[in-house]
Amino acid sequence: MRIHALVVATASALFAAAVAAPSAAQSLPKTHVKVVGLNSPTVASMLDEKPFWADTIAKASNGAVSADYTPQDQMGIDDKTMLRLLKLGVMDFAGMDISKMAGDDPRFEGCDLAGISLDIKKARAACDAYRAVIDRQMQTNWNTKLLAFGTNPPQVFWCRSALGGLADLKGKKVRVFNNTMRDFLEGVGATAVNMAFAEVVPALNNGVVDCAVTGTLSGNTANWPEVATHLYPMYLGWSINVQAVNLTTWKRFSPELQAYFTDQFKKFEDKMWATGEAALKDAENCNFNKQPCTMGKLAKMSLVEVKPAEMDTHKKLMETAVLKNWAKRCGAACATEWNNTVGKVLGLTAPTS
Repeated sequence: MRIHALVVATASALFAAAVAAPSAAQSLPKTHVKVVGLNSPTVASMLDEKPFWADTIAKASNGAVSADYTPQDQMGIDDKTMLRLLKLGVMDFAGMDISKMAGDDPRFEGCDLAGISLDIKKARAACDAYRAVIDRQMQTNWNTKLLAFGTNPPQVFWCRSALGGLADLKGKKVRVFNNTMRDFLEGVGATAVNMAFAEVVPALNNGVVDCAVTGTLSGNTANWPEVATHLYPMYLGWSINVQAVNLTTWKRFSPELQAYFTDQFKKFEDKMWATGEAALKDAENCNFNKQPCTMGKLAKMSLVEVKPAEMDTHKKLMETAVLKNWAKRCGAACATEWNNTVGKVLGLTAPTS
């Protein structure tokens, strides 16, 4: 009898647990949001962001939540204006490369300064350490709230002609997309050209730039091997993405809806970093015509090996040209805060005077 009662009680508890989650999802108010996302050819957009907004949020809410999602390049938006547009409420949610917003606040490139992290796990740890700083700046000055960090594969050099190594970048025009990459390139005597992702293929094809920096797989999926012949894998960052929400929109949401989005974005964040790790390995095959290549396209790029002496130069440039110039732009208080967060994780110190 007792066993029967226990079985009945256990079954009842399991049934209650089984229906609790759908019940909670069903109780969410009908909500439709406008989203402008990352550049569409990137792996983070194709494999993570698009499925998240097109399928995941609807299924996880039992159809209560839906989205009108469009990547920024398909909207014809200059990616450096994304945060300003989000602040104004042009969209409810947005995905963007946070370092491209550094012209508005140098802190926005603080966890992805050119060359500070050569390992994807350390890159994530650095951004985790800096999360509260980024979120504070967004909420205080930009009427937005940080929801998640994500990544791309490592940012490297794609060149339209043969390259012997780091010294050969001197005198060349190189596409970059943030200030600290510019600092690094100026340190080796190259001319940094700030250019939107969508403009790079014609620029390389027509010789407007000699080389361009982007991710090892981002360039592949955007057809850069059609206009570039040599890939030089010296890491200049990770093109860290953020997912953010307009703060006015967020405050209109019920506590239940806020909790729902918070939970979904935590899972989304984990997926983006997992994709970044997988893409890092896949790109090594895709770019050099090897299998398995599952995320990109088989290409026949020429690999320019990074020499040990060049990594010594890389470290020196990162600690002087990159870290020093960024600390100067950001100010002493900002540099001190960085030292206590990102700096502690990576074992680096930004100058405070």
